[in-house]
Amino acid sequence: MSAGVTVFRVAAGAAGLALLGEGVSLLWDVPGPGDVLLWLAGAVALHDALIAPLVLLIGRLLVRGRLRGPVRGALLVAGALTLVALPPLLRPGPRANPSVLPLDYPRNWLITLAAVAAVTVVYAAARAVLRARRGDVRGQ
Repeated sequence: MSAGVTVFRVAAGAAGLALLGEGVSLLWDVPGPGDVLLWLAGAVALHDALIAPLVLLIGRLLVRGRLRGPVRGALLVAGALTLVALPPLLRPGPRANPSVLPLDYPRNWLITLAAVAAVTVVYAAARAVLRARRGDVRGQ
């Protein structure tokens, strides 16, 4: 490994630790940091216990061949987006302060999922075109 790579890795690690420290310091400034930690722990547990196994199962059952990877990736991104979007999606309706959640979150969530699907289709099509140009037709 070259000295430049080592310096870059150390610098990236230091920057990551600094950002982690900043995040922890901001966490303690919010009211009820225990609630935030509980939500974060729940998000990790939900991902590991529900989203990842479902993605792997759906990818195994529904998709064969070389499309399995892109579809699994799209499902993982969709699951993570859904997890992040759950709080505003589960609390619809009028609010005392209209500036708190002013956007149409269900619509924007669906648009984002459609964008993930579109990017996945374009990526899979580009891979198929490149494989066809190389004459690689194995595993289809």
